[in-house]
Amino acid sequence: MKAATRRLFVLDTNVLMHDPTAIFRFEEHDIYLPMVVLEELDANKKGLSEASRNARQVSRFLDDMMRGVTKEQIDAGLAIPGSYSGNHGKKPPAGRLFFQTRELSGGLPAGLPGVGVDNLILGQTMSLQRQEPRARVVLVSKDINLRIKAAIVGVHAEDYYSDKTIEDADVLYTGVETLPGDFWERHGKDMRSWKEGDRTWYQISGPAAASWRPNVFVYEASAQGIEAMVRAVDGESAKLELARDFRSERHSVWGITARNREQNFALNLLMDPEIDCVTLLGPAGSGKTLLALAAGLAQTLERNRYVEIIMTRVTVPLGEDIGFLPGTEEEKMEPWMGALMDNLEVLTRSDEGGNWGRAATNDLLRNRIKIRSLNFMRGRTFLNRYIILDEAQNLTPKQMKALVTRAGPGSKVVCLGNIAQIDTPYLTETTCGLTYVVNRFQGWPHSGHITLVRGERSRLADFASDAL
Repeated sequence: MKAATRRLFVLDTNVLMHDPTAIFRFEEHDIYLPMVVLEELDANKKGLSEASRNARQVSRFLDDMMRGVTKEQIDAGLAIPGSYSGNHGKKPPAGRLFFQTRELSGGLPAGLPGVGVDNLILGQTMSLQRQEPRARVVLVSKDINLRIKAAIVGVHAEDYYSDKTIEDADVLYTGVETLPGDFWERHGKDMRSWKEGDRTWYQISGPAAASWRPNVFVYEASAQGIEAMVRAVDGESAKLELARDFRSERHSVWGITARNREQNFALNLLMDPEIDCVTLLGPAGSGKTLLALAAGLAQTLERNRYVEIIMTRVTVPLGEDIGFLPGTEEEKMEPWMGALMDNLEVLTRSDEGGNWGRAATNDLLRNRIKIRSLNFMRGRTFLNRYIILDEAQNLTPKQMKALVTRAGPGSKVVCLGNIAQIDTPYLTETTCGLTYVVNRFQGWPHSGHITLVRGERSRLADFASDAL
């Protein structure tokens, strides 16, 4: 094997089952697969889960690489093809893939109990360290306990980082920028403003404009300061449109008014027909579902912009699973749609017409809101639909791509979530599908994002969020 400055990465099974393209993501470094990893991939290939599909995909990648090769070529290491297109700007792979072709002796210390799969991988990594003294051998695993055991016995272990969309969730794009106090002194000289219908526009030039992206909201912190949306950026010149103010009852959306600046910006995006994809991040109680649903009802029932609202979410339970649910697809999904029902109660509260009037309104809304399961989305195309993906932080990037690409002409996709509440194993704030979409779509003229920062439920909920 090569003992130059390249590193040799030993991959755990969970890395490949989490990201089947992992073997293409180590650039110029070499990869080593123990035989027990291939055994685990084989054991997990059956089933319809995401992990099982990934195991089958890894096997297909390896099969493609091994076509027509000899035993001598396998022993010398297979060149990893550089044609895979999922690296997103990273250097193409130039390393080699090694399989375990013989038994490695002198592994784990005698005092380490058990002979489980993790211990076998750990033992082979230690043997590899002794066999390759000039190479830096690194064990890559998503299993925290295996990484802890590796550190104890002197093996360098790392988490798998190549699936991260961003390095740190704290630097995630928020969709909002505050204008500095001297903004107009520096940018007001060549400013031009005009009106088109009921909309006010500004043309601004200067260094700040060069850093903006389309559909970012900019505002002044003062009470009477400007709130505007960047519509286009050309070099150091930007075109701004004054944001609509949805805080007053006169401009309410299905009876809902914005309670803070971020909610107002979110309603601007949700009500804009030019925006095809909206992502809303925020803590519990910040109004994500209520705003999305109110905007959907207003555009579906009042403006006839969409045929119906489709709402879906990942069915990950908070506690113990209650087992199989009876009924149709919609009836099975209803227990997961408590957020939809709670928000519909808010949106349909009215004393006009009494109980009969409320019942009639609820029946009308239910006919225009369809609850769908993610499991049956593949292959579908939604035309002129308003699609709400709730709890989107529990989706993998691959699942998110499969869902967003369901949108046909005239449809709008709204992704809601809180990346601090991820329930799916192996997903983190920096690797989940919601972060992936926010990061990849920033700057596209037909998408927008807002991070809601304040809960608006009640004084009890606000205090509990801070104190508990």
